[in-house]
Amino acid sequence: MKGELEKNIVKRIKVNLDKCIGCRACELACSVFHANPKYSSVNPAMSRIQVVIDPLNDEYVPIRACDYSKAGCDGRRVYTINGKEYSECSFCGTVCPTRDLFKEPDSGLPLKCDMCEDDPPQKEPLCVQVCQVGALVYEEEEEEVEEEVRPDEMEIGLKSLIDKYGLEKLADTFARMSQKV
Repeated sequence: MKGELEKNIVKRIKVNLDKCIGCRACELACSVFHANPKYSSVNPAMSRIQVVIDPLNDEYVPIRACDYSKAGCDGRRVYTINGKEYSECSFCGTVCPTRDLFKEPDSGLPLKCDMCEDDPPQKEPLCVQVCQVGALVYEEEEEEVEEEVRPDEMEIGLKSLIDKYGLEKLADTFARMSQKV
């Protein structure tokens, strides 16, 4: 029932930017875990974590994929870090139509970090396990949160296809495909 509070375990991956060396081991581990079949290939474009690299300033920022948005954001804030300007978009994990980050390379469907909770279950996400310098830290915390129904991966993918092509075209495609099966 929406509106009721319940205690949930909230899982987070904290990033310590001072420790990240830009090795991208987190990207590789994530991509092999999410390969189909699991561990069968390495494709960093399939990773749910990407390291934004600024080699001239020796700065590395791991960013995890989060929710899908059918529109890009309106406000493009600029952040200054150590004298260098970065757009807000540089550090955003939202999957949106204004850039190709966190989209499945073949279908264009959005990718979202699932904390490696797939089968086989992991004690902590693979990106955290392979981070030898400790830039990624996994935390679990009990919090009172409002109960909500979270969409699964298929629902997120279907929503993005509806946003891109429209419900009628998607329904027609499903009808056509179901006749072939």
